Amino acid sequence: MRWRGAGRAPAQRRGQPHNLLFASLGQPLRAGGGRTVFAQACRGGGARGCGGRCARAAGGPLGGRGWLDGAAGVGIAGGGGRLRGILRRAGGVAAAVGPHGRIRHLRRISLRHVTAVGAVLLPALVLIACGTADSPSGSQAVQGGAAAGGSGDPVTIGPPVEFGLNGSAKRYCSAIWVSERDRVEALYSSVLLTAQDVSDHESGRLVFNVDDQRRIVTVSTGGVDGRARHFGDQGCVILPPHTDNVFFTPREVVSALPDAATTPWPMGDQLPVEPLPVDVNEELLAEAVEVVLGNADDNRAAFVVVHRGRIVAEAYGGGAHRDMQLESWSMGKSMTATLIGRLIQMGHLELWQPAPVPEWQNSPGDPRAAIRIADLLRMSSGLRFTNSGASQEQMAQSFIAGQRDHWLGYEAPIDVFKFSISREAEYPPDTVGRYRNSDPWALGYIVKRTVENELGGEYLTWPQRALFDRIGIRRFVMETDAYGNFLLTGYNYGTARNWARLGLLYLQRGVWNGERLLSEEFVDFVQSPAPAWDPPVYGGLFWLNPADESGRGSRIPTLPPDAYNAAGAGDQRTYIIPSRELVIVVQSHRSPAAHAPDRRDREFEALALAVKAVDAGWNW
Repeated sequence: MRWRGAGRAPAQRRGQPHNLLFASLGQPLRAGGGRTVFAQACRGGGARGCGGRCARAAGGPLGGRGWLDGAAGVGIAGGGGRLRGILRRAGGVAAAVGPHGRIRHLRRISLRHVTAVGAVLLPALVLIACGTADSPSGSQAVQGGAAAGGSGDPVTIGPPVEFGLNGSAKRYCSAIWVSERDRVEALYSSVLLTAQDVSDHESGRLVFNVDDQRRIVTVSTGGVDGRARHFGDQGCVILPPHTDNVFFTPREVVSALPDAATTPWPMGDQLPVEPLPVDVNEELLAEAVEVVLGNADDNRAAFVVVHRGRIVAEAYGGGAHRDMQLESWSMGKSMTATLIGRLIQMGHLELWQPAPVPEWQNSPGDPRAAIRIADLLRMSSGLRFTNSGASQEQMAQSFIAGQRDHWLGYEAPIDVFKFSISREAEYPPDTVGRYRNSDPWALGYIVKRTVENELGGEYLTWPQRALFDRIGIRRFVMETDAYGNFLLTGYNYGTARNWARLGLLYLQRGVWNGERLLSEEFVDFVQSPAPAWDPPVYGGLFWLNPADESGRGSRIPTLPPDAYNAAGAGDQRTYIIPSRELVIVVQSHRSPAAHAPDRRDREFEALALAVKAVDAGWNW
């Protein structure tokens, strides 16, 4: 964890290591607690060798006999499906040993320290290889029409088991080449990496294959593959079966801004050297950092506090750093809202106009013609779209019966924009509020159509020119589907500072350096309750914190009721607190404690401390 602030770094509170392994070359591996574990690193072949090296267990369950070869290697002890600890050594090979001595994963690494990883339940044997794998995909043709591929012809998207593999391949691909994380760490700490739909598959075994030359990740199980490929500034994209290409031309996204290192914050990364103002309590900020990042099991990645435009606290953990593009997940929905807001401010759209979707507006009697842009921003369109909590009857009417529509764009190689606008109406607009990806995807379609048809612009580079360059963001990775549509409902990667910049734009009511980028009406709209939501916890692709009967925030009691936030899976949040002139960013990796109430409690406590640091009278 690294601390940035005017005061001293807080003492770091560490969780207890889980069976930390100790070893030297040629010596047995000894696990914490007195249990001796052995592994072997070797030169030469091996079906899954990386660069002529291999790693294998000596055989037998945890505690079996073996040795660590002097060729430089590492052993990982595991048993009963649980990862126990990792020893990493320069130039070595990492191997995770599962029940009966089987290798869980294999990867050459270059880290120069010994580390422990908390026990992580692994439901399937996992292997990371360095070569390529060609196994039949088991794909199937689905009559998708406009919903799937946009052609009306059968579109091959694969069986449901393939969807989960696609998603895991994409997420691991992004961890490697977008975030540039340690590959072993990323395998166990990426949010939602584990395949969603393979737990009941007869094989119960996953193989992760990384092709560094072509930048393709393949995840396989039982003869079925899921694949994703890195396409530069468009990040990683799920590949359609039987091809290594996508249906759009990737574009390089280049910022026009000067070097961030020599440009003052917030347009750059150069911070002031002056002490913090006397009315900012540095000790409370240090305590907030300690609370949110001090517990190693929480696996937090970033914590940034901005007060009156100045960074007053900044710290990183879990291997993250200031320039790492971090998983942001559904915080990207708020980015979609911001792009719509830019088009409104530029005069190309109106907040209350019927959504300019020709398929809805040009079909006489189509109830979807009544859907407004505001309804889509409020996730109140009424489109038939399934997600968690849907009834069995509703699930039967999903695009693929029994599969959640909400998740399909993350795992199937479909045109998500055409998929979303093809769904029929289930409820009248502005009558039922539900968390569904259909609405932000439809908004994404509107952004793309407006940029290309009205502005005559290049869609993939437009956000950089129209928004990011204006608020100091030099790089923000917005990944796409195979058709070149931004998947800002989840597949987006941003640094903590860049999310703080977005929050600062809203805190400044849409104005940046004297230029109005968002209208005041729009800024007020996104933080106002959507009428169709009960309770009123949602605004315009932002979450709200309405007051309860006691006057406290009902969702986040340690923040004032005027706070609102972008939020994503795995505890990714950007909080905007107008009454305290604060923006707070929290980003996280997956951890064994990811769903534990105490992890969230620690975040809430840190938020309260940050507020109290700038408002001594704040009590929660």
